[in-house]
Amino acid sequence: MSIYLQHFALAREPFSIVPDPGFLYPSVYHRQAVAHLKYGLDREGGFILLTGEVGTGKTTLTRTMIKRIPPHVRVAYILNSKLNASDVLASICDELDIKLPNNNELSFTKQCIDALNQDLLAAHAEGKKTLIVLEEAQNLTSEVLETLRLLSNLETSTHKLLHILLVGQPELLDILAQTELRQLNQRVVSRFHLSPLDKHDLSNYINHRLHRAGAKRPIFDEACISVLFRLTGGVPRLINLVCHQSLVAAYSLGAQTVSAKLVKQAAKEILSEQKPSSGKKPWLFGLVAAGILIAALGLFKLTGPTAPAPQSTDTAEPVMESPVAEATDVITEPFQKQPLREELLKEELLALEQPEESPVTEAIIATPTPLSRNPFVGLLALWGADAAEVYSEEELAAVASANNLRTEKVSLPDLAALEQINRPGIVWLQEALVDQPQAEFKNNIKSYVLTRLGVDGITLQDRQGEIQLSQQDFETRWTGRMLYLWRPPQGYSEPLMTGAGATTNGSRNPEVVDWLQAQLAAVDSSNEIIISGGRYTAAIAQQVLRFQQQQGLLADGILGRETLMRLAQLSEKDIPLLRETD
Repeated sequence: MSIYLQHFALAREPFSIVPDPGFLYPSVYHRQAVAHLKYGLDREGGFILLTGEVGTGKTTLTRTMIKRIPPHVRVAYILNSKLNASDVLASICDELDIKLPNNNELSFTKQCIDALNQDLLAAHAEGKKTLIVLEEAQNLTSEVLETLRLLSNLETSTHKLLHILLVGQPELLDILAQTELRQLNQRVVSRFHLSPLDKHDLSNYINHRLHRAGAKRPIFDEACISVLFRLTGGVPRLINLVCHQSLVAAYSLGAQTVSAKLVKQAAKEILSEQKPSSGKKPWLFGLVAAGILIAALGLFKLTGPTAPAPQSTDTAEPVMESPVAEATDVITEPFQKQPLREELLKEELLALEQPEESPVTEAIIATPTPLSRNPFVGLLALWGADAAEVYSEEELAAVASANNLRTEKVSLPDLAALEQINRPGIVWLQEALVDQPQAEFKNNIKSYVLTRLGVDGITLQDRQGEIQLSQQDFETRWTGRMLYLWRPPQGYSEPLMTGAGATTNGSRNPEVVDWLQAQLAAVDSSNEIIISGGRYTAAIAQQVLRFQQQQGLLADGILGRETLMRLAQLSEKDIPLLRETD
């Protein structure tokens, strides 16, 4: 257990640099990346690229995707990018449990490719897909990349048999742009570059990780956010390193919260470890090390409400790690890969001699409230459907289906169309430029959950909480798109109709017809129950036509989505609505 967990009442390490999928923060860039990866996987085959600077979360995102991948997709995950072509082929076969024949007459490469081809054909016949993932792909040699291109040629007469995901740093794009690799570059079906976190996402990122670690109270002051963003540029791994060191320093001082000044000092200690020793230890590192050592030896005990709890003497379950191991854990290679940050950090550290800014009145901490939900999870929650992590529309559809809900994404002309649907949904708004006239916008689209259409304005929700917009502001910024949920009756699969357009299933559905007649009778007592043997007859269609006319719907006598939604809205009590109706 890390040394400060008990002090801050944390259940686990919140800022470890281990790529744990459970700690993935779904920023807008991460959600877009997942969508691109899934799009590439849905294609018939080819290469998928995920690039990003060091520490932006590529590996964590990749492992999250693999963890949540459908069971019909097999994955070969290759971590070592320094292998030669034969070793890469052997690793792929080993990951897919492919047994190689013992044939000394053929080269090892030939044996691997033949065995892989036979295995892929058998998997394809069973309806399975195969994905090969290669990390640190910028280190792959031209020979290995050409071998992968040849593997992508494995196909049937109509389908490619392999998807290959290359995960690497931005220089991978330059490598693939070389003339000799143009054939591979032309086979990339989806590519995405993962950017660092925006400043407005940084506090959410810290909140997310603290909440995952079990935090129940404020730990980082609000002023820490600006400092962290200036020092790290929004790179998650750097944020983790600085936050971890800050918590260790706060623990050694007996502090219950981390201040902006402490963050600067902790970052200075990390940077100082990258330089040759001057023979004089920085004061903070000495204090941290001394405090840890004394605590580890059990020679002191702080008093008062901020004191750490007495440490257990049970050697079977130590509550502290070695001070040496803890210090080594936070002095890691990623800072050596960020030389451009050093000058910026020096400038920031000069401010240590300046007076502190005005006191912070609000601390940041993630709490298990709906305000921390991403739009997909927030929309599901309005229908009483719980989901811990949903990062794409495909996942939303799957979770919705498991809760007897359906997703519908539409483009609408105006607010009147929104009111006609009358269901909460995800909407996409253009974000206004800072210090610019309201009519000017940048090319940045942000998603919100639309929760209410009121006479006094529009209510939206994002991770920060509720936002009120006037109708004019909303219409100016709204892109016209909306993704909403609705609940069909049990047994419904397709519209019910009569006449030449009706299919066998489209005209007979006893479960839905019984539900329909009960709802029509509840809405209008003049509607009599018609004995139809479960068929959607002309007499029932006439009742539906009359209901559509009364409600201002398209009057076609077809029992489709809009009609079903309006019936449910009038007769059921647990449906979330944008605007309450009489």
